[in-house]
Amino acid sequence: MKNIVLIGMPGAGKSTIGVVLAKNLGMSFVDSDLVIQEQEGKKLHELIEEHGLDGFLEIEGRVNASLNPKSAVIATGGSVVYCEEAMDHLNSIAVVCYLRLSYEGIRERLGDLAERGVVLREGQTLKALYEERVPLYEKYANLTVECENKNIREIVMELAKRLR
Repeated sequence: MKNIVLIGMPGAGKSTIGVVLAKNLGMSFVDSDLVIQEQEGKKLHELIEEHGLDGFLEIEGRVNASLNPKSAVIATGGSVVYCEEAMDHLNSIAVVCYLRLSYEGIRERLGDLAERGVVLREGQTLKALYEERVPLYEKYANLTVECENKNIREIVMELAKRLR
């Protein structure tokens, strides 16, 4: 089976759903945020503090553009869609699935945005970030799964069914 890439807002469940989906489909799992941390030797929020948002986005884009696993579910960071080169690469090696959740659903799930390494520009609100990113998720997605009011098992079953 072709690789599967999960995109969506922070808190949409990309990593959690990715692990369960990979297990369900007998695939491996890659969390691109963990690959970034491993390659750079620092946590995401440390990279943002050290390199600024644009520097972090450059690192994220480079790492995602270099991923090339075989038969894997790849959970990306929410900001991967800012790098066209990375998204073109991911689209060439995988089916890109957008895990869609309402702004209210995202707001409820998210804790400390800075601790999570969420890429927010100075003065930018979560609502503004949501409105900025949704069109990008929609642009790059081959498949969209509505995650509102669904548990992990329901989302994984829907994805597995639609991907087979």
